Amino acid sequence: MMIFTMSRSNPQGALSSKQVFGIAASALAGSFLVYVLMTGTFSVAAHEQAVVLRFGKFLRTDGPGLHFKIPWIDQRFIVDQGERSLRLPHSEVDRRVAFQNTSKDIDEQEDKLILTGDLYAAVVEWNVFWRVAEPKDYLFNFNGDSGEFTNVITAVSRSVMHRIVGDYSAEELLTGKREVITKMALKELSERLADFGSGVVVTDLQMQRVTPPDRVKAAFDDVNASIQQRDQLVNEAYRERNQLIPTAEAQRDRLVRESEGYASREIAVAQGAISALLAKYESYKLAPEITRKRMYIEMMEKVLKNSGPKIILGSDMNSPLPLLNLTPTPSSITPSSSQSAAAALAAPVRKSGLQSPER
Repeated sequence: MMIFTMSRSNPQGALSSKQVFGIAASALAGSFLVYVLMTGTFSVAAHEQAVVLRFGKFLRTDGPGLHFKIPWIDQRFIVDQGERSLRLPHSEVDRRVAFQNTSKDIDEQEDKLILTGDLYAAVVEWNVFWRVAEPKDYLFNFNGDSGEFTNVITAVSRSVMHRIVGDYSAEELLTGKREVITKMALKELSERLADFGSGVVVTDLQMQRVTPPDRVKAAFDDVNASIQQRDQLVNEAYRERNQLIPTAEAQRDRLVRESEGYASREIAVAQGAISALLAKYESYKLAPEITRKRMYIEMMEKVLKNSGPKIILGSDMNSPLPLLNLTPTPSSITPSSSQSAAAALAAPVRKSGLQSPER
């Protein structure tokens, strides 16, 4: 009505119906374009990835930057790929799920107890670090809900840690096996989550505290003191062993060298004796009788050299002291026989080195 009135009052400035329709269409198109640009474009940060769905079906994954999607048809879900951490075994989510039907207060330390291989209970705490590696799997299997995945990784991590800690004693858990347990838990937790198709990678697992419960802490302290004393004694024994072994080895080497020297000397002496014997044998072959006598005389000289005073008897003497028969028969006493008897008596005496007494 206003248009027709303006046409009557100012026919030259009136707009035709086509012009009005064109202006309206342009305004509508501009508004639609602005709406499409506002709802169809989205940006992804450096630590994020976007999963785009078309009619609820996976279409693509977009990395950091500015991207476009078709409004009303495409949907985009931003997934944070930054590293996250979770302190276990106790968490507020776990407490709420486990005790949602009771008003009893939760003993936090009791919730952290793990049974060891030697049937002791220890308080074990650890941190799990993880990030989303496959946004598609994380979105479709867990709806991109971090709370739901927290429940899953808490349950799986506690199960893995209980099983591994149950294979070791409390002493090993408190001392030298922490690194081994950490590596085994990290590997098994990663494999379990991969079997679930979670699209999550566990980047690290760190054991924080391993302590005995408060009610048995004094006994554990005594055990640790005993272990430290045992280790000290073992170290002292090894130190003494390391000091004694070089001395024993040096003594062994000295005895071996002395034995080798003694063997060399004995071999040389034996070879010299063999050479001398061979030389005597050669001389013996040239003059057997003379060599035999010489060897006999040399041997007797060696045997009788240090034997003290010696009495040598003639072959015709029956005793060391010759006796003169002083009761001869009358027919046998003659001057010549007396002289021959005296000579016979003096001869052995001179031969034996004895002196006749003076008259």
